[in-house]
Amino acid sequence: MPTEVSAPRHIRLTSHASLHGSLPVHWGAATPVERGPIVGTTTNRSHRNVIGTHSGSYSVYRALAVAAGALKREHKADLTNTAPTDRIGPYPQWTDPGKIVSLDPWGATVAEVFATELAAGYDIRPTIAVTKAHVILPEVIEALQKGRLKPDGKFLTEGGAAMVTKAAIEPVWYLPGVAQRFGCTEADLRRVLFEETGGMYPELVTRSDLEIFLPPIGGQTIYIFGEPRDLANPEVELTARVHDECNGSDVFGSDICTCRPYLTHAIEECIQGAQRGGVGLVAYSRKEGRALGEVTKFLVYNARKRQVGGDTADQYFARTECVAGVQDMRFQELMPDVLHWLGVKKIHRLVSMSNMKYDAITKSGIEVGVRVNIPDELIPADAQVEMDAKKAAGYFTPGVVPDADELKKSKGRKL
Repeated sequence: MPTEVSAPRHIRLTSHASLHGSLPVHWGAATPVERGPIVGTTTNRSHRNVIGTHSGSYSVYRALAVAAGALKREHKADLTNTAPTDRIGPYPQWTDPGKIVSLDPWGATVAEVFATELAAGYDIRPTIAVTKAHVILPEVIEALQKGRLKPDGKFLTEGGAAMVTKAAIEPVWYLPGVAQRFGCTEADLRRVLFEETGGMYPELVTRSDLEIFLPPIGGQTIYIFGEPRDLANPEVELTARVHDECNGSDVFGSDICTCRPYLTHAIEECIQGAQRGGVGLVAYSRKEGRALGEVTKFLVYNARKRQVGGDTADQYFARTECVAGVQDMRFQELMPDVLHWLGVKKIHRLVSMSNMKYDAITKSGIEVGVRVNIPDELIPADAQVEMDAKKAAGYFTPGVVPDADELKKSKGRKL
């Protein structure tokens, strides 16, 4: 049986004395010491207390580096000067095991909160990194030139660079909580994960005592416009978009969908929100092609374009199902976790038309004020089929954009 959450630190080991065995994990415990570190090391298997290893899908590249002799298997990260540029939390949601099940809330501060374990030889890696950056987009520069945005030197430079705090987050799944979110048993979840990865992680079915899984999938990046601490203050206006990856549009400007236009529109809205005295947030998740993958997405493109009658709204989702077997595999149940990590209680302006995202956010206990649509003039001509298909399928409900003068009066603070 696992040790109780309130157990003193010196008896937290599962089976060995003198800090030589694996350390237990008590998900949702009140402090990081009681919760315990996530140890996904491959250098000392007796220390491991999770299934899988760090870096998500990039763990395979690490294996290649070891196989090629470019990386020593026993290498441990030197965490000197890697501390977050901004402190996030802790917030009450961190100790509610039902609020966060897909990331480690303490993942950015392991060098600090698990210093004792690191000194004792445990290879504990951060799963979150927080830094500062400039974001430069042609659409933002254009908004400056057209007068929609104004430089202020704090949030937006004269040259059009938006100043942000950003965080990269690796997935860390608490399997009992993930199973509960999806309405299945933990045993069924483990079995299917084992089978659908070709038996890649035998511990899923052989080690029921290990409740943490580091899945080999992409993580997410968040971009904060303004003070990160304001995200947790419901009195400060929060403009937010939760965006799922679309490489073809987001990076290369493909016009068959609205992904990049909506993303850049959200960034403009976030900058304006920060300049009003509020804070902006873009949470960007690696769920390419509705989590169906880019190969599947391109196959669907071909099927849609080549069908009799051309690309039509009534066949938009049908062609996806023919190829993939399902319309969408993003399943937004885990998405609100990052919002709870940031302490968010209210999103005043959600830049999204997706009912799935809205429902997931509100069902998790976060209040949403207004939903901001993408302006019609930003919808590429070739993407109108997507919009018509989603509207017909009940994919979204048009939101209401608040009056600009009212937003200016609010100054983003007391709402």
